[in-house]
Amino acid sequence: MTGRRRFPRTFLPGLFTRPLRTTGVRTAGALVACGALAAGCGVVPGTTGGSGDDPITVMTWAPQDTGATNKPGMPAFARAYARWINAQGGINGRKLNVLTCNDRNDSVAAAKCARRAVKENAVAVVGSYSQYADSFFPPLEGAGIPYIGGYGITNTEFTSPLSYPVNGGQPALLAGLGSALASACGPVTLIRPDTIAGDQLPALLDSGLKAGGHTRARDQLAAEDATEYDSQAERALEGSTTDPLEKGCVVPALGDRTDTFMDSFRRARAEYPAVRTATVLGSVDQTTIDATGGASGPYEGSYVTGWYPPESDARWDRMKKVIQQEAFGDNRIDPADAGVQTTWIAYTAFKEIVESLGGGEVTADTITKALDSGLKVTTGGLTPTLHWRFQDKLASVGFPRLVNTNVTLQVVRGGRLVSARKGFVDTTRTLQNADVS
Repeated sequence: MTGRRRFPRTFLPGLFTRPLRTTGVRTAGALVACGALAAGCGVVPGTTGGSGDDPITVMTWAPQDTGATNKPGMPAFARAYARWINAQGGINGRKLNVLTCNDRNDSVAAAKCARRAVKENAVAVVGSYSQYADSFFPPLEGAGIPYIGGYGITNTEFTSPLSYPVNGGQPALLAGLGSALASACGPVTLIRPDTIAGDQLPALLDSGLKAGGHTRARDQLAAEDATEYDSQAERALEGSTTDPLEKGCVVPALGDRTDTFMDSFRRARAEYPAVRTATVLGSVDQTTIDATGGASGPYEGSYVTGWYPPESDARWDRMKKVIQQEAFGDNRIDPADAGVQTTWIAYTAFKEIVESLGGGEVTADTITKALDSGLKVTTGGLTPTLHWRFQDKLASVGFPRLVNTNVTLQVVRGGRLVSARKGFVDTTRTLQNADVS
């Protein structure tokens, strides 16, 4: 499509060759500089090292204070986790040193975060969010630093041999949503951005609809940065039903602009009371539902697919304990936020990885070798047991590192996100049949 704005490559299948890892001692100059500027480095105090009693240094990054997607709870929670784990004696008796970085939703800033991780001898980047994989992965791959538990928003997170994702990203969410809507909806309309990244979304949603014997969704394009979607909402409602009482479904997948669309949708919906909405976690969460009117808002009755159990599930109790003990009153950290949840799972996995090394050297290389040697990681039931292999079950459709294909189906009832179906839904077969070429 000519004239289309180019966005970072997300969910475009492709394979990357395995990079050469570098080992040995990296320069300490950056550590001295960061020590002199500790107030601006976002560091839980400590020094770095590979063995002995030296702290283990990692980094967590996410965008903050921008006009687009912001995930300040992820680095804030990472620092809280470090305080919590260090109060218990650290990992294998060693302190955890967490560096944080603001990627500013900017490719240059994302690359700077990655280069800083290299300079400061981080052994891993853990529980982070950035859409600029083309900027941050090359420095990490060049230094052999693993990316553990990214948010799952870029294709490279599911292709790079140094990526170890803990969720199935947007592919699993949309495939799972399609499967759920197949039996619950009449006509389905997908509202998605008119971008290269958005071009991947219809095939993923349609794979789930097709698996349930449903026809394809009506694909409706919209500007990603619009300030209102009145005409798009009216078209979506008209296209989702031929009868005002028919239970059609509208699926907005506009990222941060989903709320803007829903404001327009709420105003236009009066003539189509039976039409419902459905979306994926990340586009909507409990905070969003509360802010838009709760039980009387536009999300009431909506299906939402997520990667993990609802925030009310007892399996989150330990994470909530960390927040209560180490970050009470920090309103950046919301236990219902998928970014905070992903960071908790990523650090849970990282702790298990380090513990598997015993008292041995902890470096980017030893962590990667442990993972590539078949280490199985558990996360307290929040995900299936994680086991990364380069050519995994979804390699044929361009996602060789996608190992967690499970999603949960939730529904908004009485203004609260609750489970619509017990347990997880495995989207492996659905994704294998997705036409993402």
